[in-house]
Amino acid sequence: MNSSSAGNTPRLRSRDWFGKRDRWGLGHRAWLRAEGFSELVFEGKPVIGICNSWSELNNCNAHLRQVAEAVKRGVWEAGGFPLEFCTISLGEMLMKPTTMLYRNLMAMEVEECLRAYPLDGVVLLCGCDKTTPAQLMGAASADIPALMVPGGPMLRGMWRGREIGSGTDVRRFWDEVRAGRMTEEEWCEIESCVSRSSGHCTVMGTASTMACLAEALGMTLPGCADIPAVDSRRLAMAEESGRRMVAMVAEGLRPSRMLTPQALENAIRVDMAIGGSTNAIVHLVALAGRVGLDLPLSRFDEISRVTPVIANLKPSGEFLMEDFYYAGGLPAVMKEISPLLHLDALTANGKTLGENIARAGCFNRNVIKTLGQPLRPEGGTVILKGNLAPQGAVLKQSAASPHLLRHKGRAVVFENAEDLIARIDDAQLEVDENSILVLKNAGPKGAPGMPEWGHLPIPAKLLKAGVKDMVRLSDARISGTSFGTIVVHIAPESAVGGPLAAVKNGDWIELDVPSRRLELLITDAELNNRLAAWQPPAPHYERGYGKMFLEHVLQAHEGCDFDFLRGASRGEAADPLKRFPNPAV
Repeated sequence: MNSSSAGNTPRLRSRDWFGKRDRWGLGHRAWLRAEGFSELVFEGKPVIGICNSWSELNNCNAHLRQVAEAVKRGVWEAGGFPLEFCTISLGEMLMKPTTMLYRNLMAMEVEECLRAYPLDGVVLLCGCDKTTPAQLMGAASADIPALMVPGGPMLRGMWRGREIGSGTDVRRFWDEVRAGRMTEEEWCEIESCVSRSSGHCTVMGTASTMACLAEALGMTLPGCADIPAVDSRRLAMAEESGRRMVAMVAEGLRPSRMLTPQALENAIRVDMAIGGSTNAIVHLVALAGRVGLDLPLSRFDEISRVTPVIANLKPSGEFLMEDFYYAGGLPAVMKEISPLLHLDALTANGKTLGENIARAGCFNRNVIKTLGQPLRPEGGTVILKGNLAPQGAVLKQSAASPHLLRHKGRAVVFENAEDLIARIDDAQLEVDENSILVLKNAGPKGAPGMPEWGHLPIPAKLLKAGVKDMVRLSDARISGTSFGTIVVHIAPESAVGGPLAAVKNGDWIELDVPSRRLELLITDAELNNRLAAWQPPAPHYERGYGKMFLEHVLQAHEGCDFDFLRGASRGEAADPLKRFPNPAV
């Protein structure tokens, strides 16, 4: 943004649309006056966009219209001019094959709306898994003042006097159904009560994780991440965010000033401490790429080794996000791990992270542990390397079975998702509890879109025999609500000729999490011979967005962003009318 000659107050972008007394200025003002606004809204008020991902196809974000109204109140109160607009909404449960296929599309739409419209700042309304990183990525690339208001988690489910969490407990109950230990009536009862309000999943899944990381990055107001969706304090926070956005415009506080290497390291540290979703790694790497920073997977593992898990939340622990908020929420976690954080990182309220958390407190040590007595001594997620994952793989050790963290077993290979569905419950499948289930062609290009297929189901015959967990490997992702000894994000993926493509039934595979190794136990010569004979699968798309996705998506260790979207903004958003002026006549 350009500064005016008088003082340091940034010049309003919107004045290039509404401040001119020519034909185009008249047109810009008149077309908005058609919506019933008076001339007063054009008298130097900053125009604040409210980027809304509301949709009835996305229950996580279904309440965001009310949240938007609260933001508007705050903007008007602070002397701004709020204008709401909607973008694509990525509903995790209903979109197929996966919302991850469309994260980059949403990020592009957010970025281009911020660039093309007369906005001086934007409040981003998000919630469901991919809406938060998509908006962060788009805002980072556009680089106008931006502030996030996540929609918050839904209320906890209740079934027969028992608290249940969406996603995590449903997976456990489904295994009970497949094993014949839960009745159809019980299963139907759970359907009616597991998701009982708007808002995103009430465990530390991807949606909760990304809301927490947005706050850790400084992109929300303090305490914004974990307020329940239907709590009135969510609306009060939204109103305050609207007021604050007007001040951010006056201060010229843009994402590029907050999304620094120190802020990204704070986000990684928080992710490890809360037992966050494995998906956070893909999204943080992509976000770093948008601001021109390199964020190698090795940095995640370095931080994980010295950052304990202190949030006792499903799927890594016992409690739910509602309990987390009442216990003090993310500010309490960051206060507890403050010796490990960059406390001088700038945040959206104009203060440092250290100032924001100085008075935070914990009100329930069963939910938020201390740094000295953590839930687990290392971070929730680890990075594995080896001949099976030369560019890395990811495992959530905080939700894995301790006895499987060092394991050697024979591979049971599924070539794709269709093969998995067709054979996993076949009584003749040659598998036992020591086997390692392997799924191929489930990565960014192979699936396509890298769906959450990594939580391979345990074969029914083993469930009935009492098996609770097995080692599972794939180039897919898993939901943040998932649990088990599951290795995902194997890179390069099998569909581009990564070593995973060479695995055969009966091969021995070794997983050694303490040593961070994942090895296919064949010779280098045999591996090279198999890969030389490999043939790539046919592309899934021949036209449209799908074709563009396949041609430009990067691998998991690079964040799965598009190759042409990486790199810091060079100011394209600041003055589009300077670059593409209206005709003089």
